[in-house]
Amino acid sequence: MWRREVRRIVGLGLRREFLADVLQQNPVVDFWEIAPENWLERGYEATYQLDRLREHYPLFCHGLSLSIGSPDPLDESFILKIKAFLERFNIDRYSEHLSYCSAGGHLYDLLPIPFSEEAADYVAQRVKRVQELLERPLILENVSYYAPAATELNELEFINRVLEQANCELLLDVNNVFVNSVNHQYDPIQFIKGLPTERISYGHIAGHFEEEPDLLIDTHGAPVRPEVLELLALSYEHHGPFPVLLERDFNIPPLAELLKEMQAVKNVTQQPEVA
Repeated sequence: MWRREVRRIVGLGLRREFLADVLQQNPVVDFWEIAPENWLERGYEATYQLDRLREHYPLFCHGLSLSIGSPDPLDESFILKIKAFLERFNIDRYSEHLSYCSAGGHLYDLLPIPFSEEAADYVAQRVKRVQELLERPLILENVSYYAPAATELNELEFINRVLEQANCELLLDVNNVFVNSVNHQYDPIQFIKGLPTERISYGHIAGHFEEEPDLLIDTHGAPVRPEVLELLALSYEHHGPFPVLLERDFNIPPLAELLKEMQAVKNVTQQPEVA
């Protein structure tokens, strides 16, 4: 198992809407998360911007197109480009979605992998190969979904089987747990407690949209709801502290407002542990 220092730090997803402000102001943010696909092979200006950022901040990478559950072969040339990118910018953590986004072509969405033993074993073998190529752990995020493709295993059993079989790490998306718990009627507290503490590398938290009382949509387009912050506090209480990233992909407010939202998350992570 690869392990790294665990800290009570809170970061933001870097967006081009406020990149210039970040480079000019150097706001107080513990780390920035970037999507490598948005920066790969973008030339001198992008390299210069990332070099400036990493002078002041740690960078995490959260990928968009690995498609770990796809029936298509792994794109090993792409994975090697990711490896070179991580090494060039001294990025410690690389995470991806426990889902797929391609099958004979790009699907432009993150689709759920069937919750079956066969699918879990298939994904685990692919994760192992990715880790061999990267020479570092792959961190997999639990994703939101609206209709499971198969239910031989439940969601928690499926995630734990993949993590164990692949010996990889977990990106715990607390909002996704909450959204799925409402949409699929399970207990989010028991779900959180059922995850392996030793495999949690870092976390995500975000806002969602309530389409109906029993249908939540994972939009990353609103402030974090109080009940999701409460679930983050419970995650810390049960698993101990881990870095947390505030996601905001739509309806992006000015940077100053986003920093206030980040502080609300930080207030939760800084609460003293109960003896």
